[in-house]
Parts: sequence; structure tokens; C-alpha cells
Amino acid sequence: MHRGASGCYQVTTTVGESVRAFVPHPLPPEPPLDLTGTRQRLLEQALLACGRLDGVSALLPDPDLFLYGYVRREAVLSSQIEGTQSSLSDLLLFELDEAPGAPFDDVVEISNYVAAMDHALARLREGFPLSNRLLRESHAKLLARGRGADKLPGEFRRTQNWIGGTRPGNARYVPPPPVLVEDCMAALERFIHDTQTPLPDLVKAAVAHVQFETIHPFLDGNGRVGRLLIALMLHESGLLRQPLLYLSLYFKQHRDEYYRLLDAVRREGDWEAWLDFFLEGVVQTAGAAVDTAHRLLAMFRDDERRIAALGRSAASVLKVYAVFRARPVAGINDIAVRAAVSFPTASRAVEALVSAGIARELTGGRRNRIFAYDHYLAMLNEGTEPL
Repeated sequence: MHRGASGCYQVTTTVGESVRAFVPHPLPPEPPLDLTGTRQRLLEQALLACGRLDGVSALLPDPDLFLYGYVRREAVLSSQIEGTQSSLSDLLLFELDEAPGAPFDDVVEISNYVAAMDHALARLREGFPLSNRLLRESHAKLLARGRGADKLPGEFRRTQNWIGGTRPGNARYVPPPPVLVEDCMAALERFIHDTQTPLPDLVKAAVAHVQFETIHPFLDGNGRVGRLLIALMLHESGLLRQPLLYLSLYFKQHRDEYYRLLDAVRREGDWEAWLDFFLEGVVQTAGAAVDTAHRLLAMFRDDERRIAALGRSAASVLKVYAVFRARPVAGINDIAVRAAVSFPTASRAVEALVSAGIARELTGGRRNRIFAYDHYLAMLNEGTEPL
């Protein structure tokens, strides 16, 4: 539906030139969203896919184990959309204080994103509301170090920004003037918690994401915080008990269409085209996550059977294997501590896993060797190849 522009333009002056900055109308869209017909069926498919994802997470031996890997996978993908080139393996090595050859700034950015996600999820679990304060806190974690540390971490911008182009005058998009950012974000927060105009949780998250990206309230990190907002809204609403739905891979794979549809909402008010795209992404992403969870369960069962066949050493090898399930990249010292076994026992158990084709040595050295749960890491790496 083409409603006309979903906001108005305000002339503002920045870096010596006058530009038309776009100020979005408060949500919800007017006239109301059309959720009938094929769109209603697509919404039902998306809700069903989320229900399957929520159900399969309960089958996992430890849902936090799955969440650990998925959060890091999302951090890599969301950061790649912003131009980083590091891999999931780079991040896991960096978290061990071992990042040979990894672009330092890129890995720091991804590690910051993990910290921002972990902080936001922990705050929600302790009962803190999803609010602008929480988004600012998460943004502070995101830009705590590395590139962007000088871009007002944890604060809404106080200067004009723009997207695309070499200057505001030739930019693809100019967000609201800084004096209006607080008001725009306050209106978005009210919408997120509005119960008077009920919308399905998925629809609410979809339109809130567009509004956040349109406001672009920070000097840096808007894309990553905007994608995080989707996961936080679906988790806080209770749609997903575990925050396992992350759309960055879908947005990465359809990057041009993603940006085109955001622009279409602003210029034409075509929220429905965006909703169709978003809901299709939910169906695909949730389905892929369910498939990955089932594959992981099957792999865990197969590997445990192979280890059980090792005889007398099986008990200690299983302890070490449990460490790899929780942390798919680890060194012997860390493994020994986590498994509560001696260094020699951990070393022999890891060698047994290598011989069984379950673990693989990554560094190629004789000392301070790092090992990976190879097939688990390969599953998490699917789709994370740098752009």
C-alpha cells in the first residue's frame, strides 16, 4: 500500500550546506497495516516457524550452549554487513586471547557486539524494560573500544549524520536533525510498549526496526543496534524463550532489497512490501535454525556413541568433549580447567578426539596449541563468509 511519505522533511544546515532531513511520523502507520489475505498466511507461517524454533531449543541438552554459538554467529554476520572481514573462528580465537593474523579492529568490533548482546539480554532477564536507556547501554558496549570509540558511545547523536554520498548534499538519506532525535526515540519507545494499538509481535518488531533505522539516533553502530532490537523485542514479548532468531544472514544475502525496501517505506509509506520481506526472512531464518539444531543434536549423539566405544578412556574423553560442546574452540589449559581434569588427562583426551576426527588442531605449533570441534564450528560458520 502506498500511503505517501511516512514522514516529513525539515530543512537543516550541516557542514555548511542546507539539506532536507527526513523526520518520520510516529508509529503505528496510518492508515493501519493491511494484515489480510496472503500477508496473514505469511504471518501465520512465520509464527509457526518461531514456535518450532522455540520448541526445538527445549530439546537441546543445554539451550545456553546453542545460544553461545548463535550469539557469536550473529555478531559476525551483523558486523559483516557494516564491512568487517573477520570470521567466527577469528572471534573465538580472539576470546582466547589468541588471534593470529586476524584483523584486530574487525575482531574487536565483533567482540564488542557480543558484549552488547550479552548485556542487553542479561538486563531483560533481570526485569529491566526494553527502553531507550537499555539501547544506549548496549550502544556503549558496542563502541567501548576500537573503531567508533570516539563516536559518543551510549549517547544519542548531537550532530547531523547521513547515509551514502560524500557529504549531506549528495547523500542517499539524511535522518532527522539532532534536536529531534530524543523526541523521535521517545515516540518509538512509547510504540514498543503501547498496548492500546495491538499488533502481532513479529509485525511490531518489523516496523520498530524500520523506524529505528530511519531515526538513526547514534553517530555509529545504528545498523547493529537496529538488528539487535528485533531479537530483543521478540524475546521480551515472550514469542521466543531463547533469543535465537537473528535476521542478519537474511539481510546480508538480500542486502540491496533490504535497503530498497527501507527507502520505499520512507518515500511511499509501503510498509506492506517491507512486512512481506521481513516475514519471509523470519520463515527462512527460523526454519534454518531449527534444521541446524536438529543437525547438532544428531551430531552430538553420533559423537557421544563414538567416544563411548573408546573403552576405559571414554569417561575422561566425554568430560573433555562436553567442554568442546560448550566452547567449540579451546586450548588444553582451558579444557583442563573446565573439565576438572589434569593437563595430561586433558591432552590425551583431546588427542583421542583428534584421532576420532571430532577435534582438529588449528594453530600448527608445538606449544599453546588451540583445538576446534570441527563439525560444530563448520555448522556455525555456514553463511558467515566475509562479503
